[in-house]
Amino acid sequence: MNYTLVGGFVLILVAALIAGALWLASGGALRKQYDLYLAIEDESVAGLNTNAPVKFNGVEVGKVRNIALDRSNPERVLLLLAIERGTPVKEDTLAVLKTQGLTGIAYVELGGSTAASPLLRATDGAAYPVIQTKPSLSTRLENVLTTVLTKLDRTSSNIDAILSDANREAFSRTLADMATVSRAVAARRDAIDAGIVSASRTFDHTAQATARLGPLIEQIGRSAQSIDQLGQSAAQASTRAGNTVDAVGADVQRFTAQSLPELQRLLAELNVLSASLRRLSEQTERNPSALILGRSPVPPGPGEGPADGTPSPPTRKPTP
Repeated sequence: MNYTLVGGFVLILVAALIAGALWLASGGALRKQYDLYLAIEDESVAGLNTNAPVKFNGVEVGKVRNIALDRSNPERVLLLLAIERGTPVKEDTLAVLKTQGLTGIAYVELGGSTAASPLLRATDGAAYPVIQTKPSLSTRLENVLTTVLTKLDRTSSNIDAILSDANREAFSRTLADMATVSRAVAARRDAIDAGIVSASRTFDHTAQATARLGPLIEQIGRSAQSIDQLGQSAAQASTRAGNTVDAVGADVQRFTAQSLPELQRLLAELNVLSASLRRLSEQTERNPSALILGRSPVPPGPGEGPADGTPSPPTRKPTP
């Protein structure tokens, strides 16, 4: 009887333990709520497994729920992320693949959010909100190394082209020509030295001529200044002469307008006076007594009466 009770108690206890374990495994009262997000990677996700951690600025906030290829574009990988509800996943949040330590275990790192950005929501027709991604460090290094290797390969090809057989032969001919020129220069060393000495003397003479030209240039400059001053004085004199001519012209115009009519009248009167004096002179020459006695009337001729046309009275003979 005691064994039956003990066995029943053990079975009940085991069942309770199993139920408790299952309850705790499912989360129980501390069960967390998760929201699903989709991240689309354009690179290889080697090393990333399901249930890999998802971190936000280094804090674990979820796990990778599923990894699958994009059926419409095999170059892309779809990551379904289960992130704790309340995590500030925003429109400018970026997801990037990272590796942890030397083991190379990959995880998803979230970051780049700003306070002013709105929370990320699913668009119309989309099952999950889509988190933007950026290349991982390994991908960026691979791209840089690929670019560097491409440039090195191109540089190597250019060097091979430069060091081709034809260019090496041309370079050898150039060196031979330079050696020939060097020997020719060495053979004419004395003439070159004499030319250098002659050039030095020429430079000395040029320096002396330049020194002598200095005072001449200064004198020419002073002469130019004097000519300039003379030109300025001539210009001023021309201006004054123009002003004088203008003034004389104004006076002549005023004289012509005012005095010329009077002068013309005076000349006319002088002409009349001259004519009168000429007639007087002629009369005086013909009859000088007329200047004292005056002019006597001219007696009428035979048959002529007085000047008024009346018959002249008969002449009476004197009484003896």
